[in-house]
Amino acid sequence: MKMQPQTDVCAMETESPTIPKRTLADILFILFLRLVALSCFWFGLQYWAMLVGYSLVGAGRFDLLSLPWKVASTSLAVLFPVASLGLWLTVSWGPVIWVLAAGGQILMYGLLPDIFGPNQLIILLHVIVAAVYLIFRLLLWLEKRRHRRQVSVDLP
Repeated sequence: MKMQPQTDVCAMETESPTIPKRTLADILFILFLRLVALSCFWFGLQYWAMLVGYSLVGAGRFDLLSLPWKVASTSLAVLFPVASLGLWLTVSWGPVIWVLAAGGQILMYGLLPDIFGPNQLIILLHVIVAAVYLIFRLLLWLEKRRHRRQVSVDLP
C-alpha cells in the first residue's frame, strides 16, 4: 500500500485567512470606543451613587430629588452603563445609546440650566467625542472604499 503525503492544514489556513487583518484605524477606533465606554461606565456609577445617597452627602438621594432630577438621573443611570456595554463590545447599538445619554445631558445642562445648573464642560466633552467618532467613521469608510476599488474580479 502506498501512503499519501499529508498536507499541512495549518499552513493553508494561515495563507488564506477568512478574517481580514485590522488596520491601524480599526485598532484606534476600537481603543477610542473602549475609552468612551469606560467614561460612560463612570458616569453611570456617579448617577447611581447619587441616587442611592452615597455621594453628595446624601443630598442627591432619589426621594429627595425634584421631579426633573428624578427623571433625568434615573434615565442616565440606566443609559450610561448600557451605552458602556455596547461601546465596549463595539456593537452597532452602543453609539446609539451613547447619543441618547449624551443628548440627555446636553439637554439638561445646555437647554435647562435653570433646573439642572450649567455644565459647559460636559457639553464640550460630548461634542468632542461626537466629532472624533464621526472623523473615525469617515476614515473607516474611506479605507473600505479604497480597499473595494483595489479588489477586482476578472470575469470572462
